[in-house]
Amino acid sequence: MASVDANGITIEYEREGEGDPLLLVMGLGGQLSDWPQGFRDALTSRGFEVIRLDNRDAGLSTEFTSAPPTTVDLAKAMVSRRFVDAEYLLADMAADAVGLLDALGLDSVHVAGMSMGGMISQTLAIEYPSRIRSMTSVMSTTGNRRVGQPKAKLVRTMAKRETPTPETAVEQSVEFFRLISGPTFHEEDFRALATESVSRSFRPAGTARQTAAIFASPDRTPALKQLDVPTLVIHGMVDPLVRPSGGIATAKAVPDSRLLMFNDMGHDLPRTRWDEMADAIRQNADRAAAAEQQAAAS
Repeated sequence: MASVDANGITIEYEREGEGDPLLLVMGLGGQLSDWPQGFRDALTSRGFEVIRLDNRDAGLSTEFTSAPPTTVDLAKAMVSRRFVDAEYLLADMAADAVGLLDALGLDSVHVAGMSMGGMISQTLAIEYPSRIRSMTSVMSTTGNRRVGQPKAKLVRTMAKRETPTPETAVEQSVEFFRLISGPTFHEEDFRALATESVSRSFRPAGTARQTAAIFASPDRTPALKQLDVPTLVIHGMVDPLVRPSGGIATAKAVPDSRLLMFNDMGHDLPRTRWDEMADAIRQNADRAAAAEQQAAAS
């Protein structure tokens, strides 16, 4: 792994494979190490150079210091649709990604983000259209509070969760992902991944600040309707955290986008679907290449 100084912070990243550059943007509290190796292998085997980064306040990238909102505050904001105070916004996180591209000398990339990473990817496409060749938004939503909201029972469960400690974080994570994942959730595989993540970096306050950034950022729907970028939307039909309406709304907003939904996918990346997802991301990237060739010929 390596790091660069960009956009006023330090960003940890990793590159693997050869081919078309594909930036993977992780979700809330996640780290670059949370992208499953098998899924990354599926992408590199389809001609991508996979670039992963730790978002600010996660992993080994810069950690911020402001007091984070409490779980109860965030749950209230989720239910009441109020905005919250935040040290930074999704737009700042998108600017971090562009700073990384600048540091790596990459004029443009394909981008795929999951959950909060999908929101950051959408923001990238909106605010830096010349830098994004194609976009894939996975288990994400538009920022419209009327769609993609978690189930009420899950919100109540989240509000009651105790603040994790290094000793309890792994089991809390396993318990939570058991609730939000689809029927193919493999507990022992996830426990191993969670153990690695907690050992690498433990930042619950950073996760809370990232959550605040989500709630403080505006609805992207009007801007998504103006996009001109090949877009793929992937969503699980049994996702209780970002319900399917979020993915459907994203696909409806972006012109000529494609929607791929799986009936055995919750808020997770089921290994049974890695190849299909990788194929779809490749096809979406090829759409971008075909459009570029057509534009050059005309």
